[in-house]
Amino acid sequence: MSEPEPTETSPIPALTIPSLEDMQHWTWVMGRAQQMVLEAGLQTMQDTPALPIIPGFTDHRTMERARDFWTDSMKLWQHFLAPALADPTEETPEQARDKRFKAPQWRENPVFDWIRQSYLLVSDHLLRGVDAIEGVDPHQREQLRFATRGFVDAMSPSNFPATNPLVLEKTLETGGENLLHGLQHMMADIGKGQLTHTDPDAFAVGRNLAMTPGKVVKRTPLYELIQYTPTTPDVLAVPLVIFPPWINRFYILDLTPEKSFIKWAVDQGLTVFVVSWKSADATMKDVVWDDYVEQGQIDAIDTVRALLGVESVHAIGYCVAGTTLAATLAVLTARGQADKVKSATFFTAQVDFAQAGELLHFVEDDQMKLIEQLSPDGFLDGRYMAATFNLLRGRDLIWNYVTNNYLLGQDYAPFDLLHWNGDTTNLPTKWHLSYLRDLYRDNLLVKPGALSISGTPIDLTIVKTPSYIQAGREDHIAPAESVWQLTRQLRGTMRFVLAGSGHIAGVVNPPAAGKYQYWTNPMLGESLADFVGGATETKGSWWPDWIVWIRAQDAALVAAKGPRIPGKGALKSLCDAPGDYVASK
Repeated sequence: MSEPEPTETSPIPALTIPSLEDMQHWTWVMGRAQQMVLEAGLQTMQDTPALPIIPGFTDHRTMERARDFWTDSMKLWQHFLAPALADPTEETPEQARDKRFKAPQWRENPVFDWIRQSYLLVSDHLLRGVDAIEGVDPHQREQLRFATRGFVDAMSPSNFPATNPLVLEKTLETGGENLLHGLQHMMADIGKGQLTHTDPDAFAVGRNLAMTPGKVVKRTPLYELIQYTPTTPDVLAVPLVIFPPWINRFYILDLTPEKSFIKWAVDQGLTVFVVSWKSADATMKDVVWDDYVEQGQIDAIDTVRALLGVESVHAIGYCVAGTTLAATLAVLTARGQADKVKSATFFTAQVDFAQAGELLHFVEDDQMKLIEQLSPDGFLDGRYMAATFNLLRGRDLIWNYVTNNYLLGQDYAPFDLLHWNGDTTNLPTKWHLSYLRDLYRDNLLVKPGALSISGTPIDLTIVKTPSYIQAGREDHIAPAESVWQLTRQLRGTMRFVLAGSGHIAGVVNPPAAGKYQYWTNPMLGESLADFVGGATETKGSWWPDWIVWIRAQDAALVAAKGPRIPGKGALKSLCDAPGDYVASK
């Protein structure tokens, strides 16, 4: 039977918003119901000691884990229903640092304290259960652990209005305006197909990002070459060419002026060139790795050498561009052209992918097929890659924003690094699939001759170029242990530096900020553990250590004039930095 339509004599009743005490009461009722289920489950476990056995899942060890879960659950209930009789609860260091539950309401209110602790209990047992499963290989176990962690992060009570005390309080305080505001945020994200992490109007390339003065002096179908204006009367004779990853925009190294590595390098007396890769479109459907080596890195190196009339350059490769730089060095060495590169610097770059971290979960055959299906025009929309990287840190890069911006309805805070993180680039599908198969899945780059570039076999062990290798201690994309393996492949003199923080903040750490630290050791040792065991810790940025190393390779200076000024040499200015490709979608 339907409700009667309101009339002038039957006004619409006013909406009554329940009080916080009412919501807490009903939360307690639901909790009491769960307690009854727990008690019934415990009784069942006691009454039916012999259950069917499924190898690896329902054997006696699984029964023990189930009993442990019920026992821990009952201890938790005893803590809240009869605290005087319960053992005191202790948080692990990880639980104490958990930012999801840092607000005092999660502990001061007994109901929400129970919700928090019961969630942590279930999460802990689920993850421990994965570790205890028998009959799976290590790779499968890591996949299960990754999926389980993603599930428990998604099911956190902080992600739901009815079980988050901060959301309940905000809803009562604003009369639900926070949820309406959050809905606007969510609908905007659905419309653009991407999660928002920062105020979309706070930053813009050329306005307050990528502001270092320079000119685009070359443009190809694959990249633009930017040359920056010197700020010192003399510069090092050997110029610097930076290869950023083409899965992101180059200005990660040229954020706001106070964070810009490019500006800092120019101020140190380097003639700096940066490659700005083109975001892939249908014209790049046939681009493969050979093109990024031959038409990208080698072409840019030769262009700079010819422009300045120098024999060699310093080269930096960041992440995937560092992996490619290693291949480029191998190709040049095999062709007798190793002298084109005076030194190579690797920012968080991998060549041995046996320990490449959680990205290895995304290289299965079904995922490859999905990438092909998502790329009908020969290129992969960068938003899919952004979603993948967000999943690697789902708690911080997904659910944190669901809670703060969707449920609490907060406005986005301005953050230049997160603006860059959301400024996605498209990838050539053919190249991307071969990269995932050949490197991540099959690990062919460390097998001499298994891969080739334009017919030249790749053998990293013949490379003798002096190398500076930087890794991030907390890097989840290129784990430090994996980056360290680069020292096992190259044969030239090497300096390995382990920086504090991760894949981005570990690299973009200007000296003026005074943040983090780095570790050095003249003895590489046989493992990363050996290196760390004898390493010296230095507070602050590793950038000053790098420039000292660069000057030690060749300290010769020349006047900053003629072709050292962008557009004054054989290559004329095409437009001001940061160029056109950085803005193409």
